[in-house]
This record gives sequence, structure tokens and C-alpha cells, in this order.
Amino acid sequence: MSDLTELRQRLRGWLTALDPTLSAALVAIFALGAVTMYSAALGFEGRFEAHLRNVAIAFVVMWVAANVPPAWTLRAALPLYLLGVVLLIGVALFGDVSKGARRWLDLGVTRIQPSELMKIAAPLMLAWYFERREGIRRWYDFTIAATLLALPVALILRQPDLGTAMLVIAAGATVIFLAGLSWKVMLALAAAAAAAAPVLWTLMHDYQRQRVLTLIDPTSDPLGKGFHIIQSTIAVGSGGVWGKGWTLGTQSHLEFIPERTTDFLFAVYSEEFGLAGNAVLLVLYLLLISRGLMIAAQAANEFSRLLAGSLTLIFFTYAFVNMGMVSGILPVVGVPLPMMSYGGTAQVTLALGAGMLMSIARHRKLVQT
Repeated sequence: MSDLTELRQRLRGWLTALDPTLSAALVAIFALGAVTMYSAALGFEGRFEAHLRNVAIAFVVMWVAANVPPAWTLRAALPLYLLGVVLLIGVALFGDVSKGARRWLDLGVTRIQPSELMKIAAPLMLAWYFERREGIRRWYDFTIAATLLALPVALILRQPDLGTAMLVIAAGATVIFLAGLSWKVMLALAAAAAAAAPVLWTLMHDYQRQRVLTLIDPTSDPLGKGFHIIQSTIAVGSGGVWGKGWTLGTQSHLEFIPERTTDFLFAVYSEEFGLAGNAVLLVLYLLLISRGLMIAAQAANEFSRLLAGSLTLIFFTYAFVNMGMVSGILPVVGVPLPMMSYGGTAQVTLALGAGMLMSIARHRKLVQT
């Protein structure tokens, strides 16, 4: 009888691992994404079904991650980081070239994008490192952490993939800042980066420089490089307050919006659901981010606090960069709308991060009781 009771308690714990607030926000975002994807994928045979399959896999990954104790995650940090670096080196040597970039690695049974893994592995590694140096941190610890972050970023930039590199930098920099790097140093680094902008400009690829110039004046090449931004901003503005209605967006269904199921799904959503729909979506993302920050603030230990903070910023950066580039206030860098855009690797990576957040929240309660 005692064994049966213990089994019931264990099953109940597995089933209740999902954080209610995070789960509610994610389910609502996934639902809005599915509704928008149905409209955006009209004319793409099998795309909507594939998106639902990716969502189902993402939820399974999230549930599994929510049941993995943070102590296990801590032990997996170093192997996962090393695996990610090895895979990135494999991409540089043997990766598939698509649209002028070498980002994919063919494993025979499937293709993977290792740079997506580093969005989780890099901050996880940095949190592991600072947890081991808790109480004895010196200035060189931050230098070592910056080096650990710079290695995968350099490999990702080599592909080239500026958007993913920005996300990895943001997640890693969050860990370094939360670990105790002072504001003065952060401001000094920002000033140095601004001063080095002319040098960085010369190091950028031609297409990256063109994206910045197109952002400044998209009308300089309205049928070429500026086409994406011009058409997406038209779609966002034409939605008005209440939108044109589900599946009634003219910009998307007349095929003026390129990549409308992936990077520019927000343009489809804005056109069909308008300002009111955007307000709902922003509230859901704010709920998700605020809950993540609360979990970070209440974490049981240093490792969990640093990891939760960086994972939360990943969601913020995804949403901010995607909405910014679709709205024409940021360059087009190929960042999907989190939990909504089509793409299995990104969906699973973000779901893994959400599951880790839930695990941190759950085990904080277990430690307290």
C-alpha cells in the first residue's frame, strides 16, 4: 500500500510540474500562433500540420524539462556546452549551405541547427561557471566567462548568422551581469563598442551592411533589399485597430509578405487582428517575462537565479527583435516570433528554456517545504 501511495504522489508531482502562470501564457501564445499560422500557411501544403507537430513536440520537451531537477541540469551544463561547440565546428567543416549561409548539419536521419542549442547551452555554461566561483569571484572570472561566450558566438558569426549570435550574446551577457559585473564596466564596454563601430562596420558582411542601410532608407531599393520592410510595415499599419479579420489579410494572401510563416508571421497577425490583437499578444509576452523574472528573483540558489534570468531575457529578446524588425525599427536579422513562428528547432529550444524555468520554480517550493 505504501508503494502505491508513493507512486501516486510521484505521478501527481510529474503532472503538476508545469507552472500555472507560465503554462497559461504559453498555451495562449501557442493558440494565437496556431490561428495565425493557419491563415499564413494557406498555399503551403503541409506547413500548418507540420507546425502543430512541432508544437506538440515542444510541449513534450517542456514537460520533460520541467520534471528535471536543477541539480541534474547543473551537471549537464559542461557536456552540453562542449557538444554545442563541437557541433558548431562540425557545421563550419561539413555543414549544408542554404541561402548563402552554412548553418545546418546533416546527421543522416535529420538536419539540425546547432546554433539554436547554444542559446541554452551558453548561458547554462556561464551559470555553471559562476556557481562554482560563488563567493570568490575576481575580475578575471568575468574575463574567462566572456571568453566562454565569445567562442560559440565567433563560430555562429562565421556561418554567418547575426540574429542568433545577438541572442546568444544577450543571454550570456545577462548571466555575466547578474553574476556581479558592475554598471560602470557595462557602460565602459558599451562605450568601447560604440567607438569601435566604424571598425565593426568594415568587418560586417555586405548583406549585413545592406540591411542596416535598408533600415535607414528602405525606399532606396523598394523592389529589392527594402521590399521586406516596406511590405511588412504596410501590413502592420493596414490592420488598423481591429484588423481585417482572420484569413482576410490582403498583404499576406496576395503574397506581398515574404517568409510570412516564419520571420514575418507578426505582419500577418497584425494585419488580421490589428492593434487590439497586438495589445493582447504584448500582454501575454509581458506575463511570460514577468513570471520568469519572478522565478529568477525567488530561485533557491545562485545557479538557478542566473539561469532563470538569462532564459527569461531570451524570450524578451526574441519578441523585441522580431517585432522591431517587422515594424521597421530594427534591421532584418532572421529572428522568429517566439512560440508562434514556424520552425521546429526554435520551438523546441524555447520550450526547453520554459521547462527549465518551471523546474526552477517547482524546486524552489520543494526546498522551502
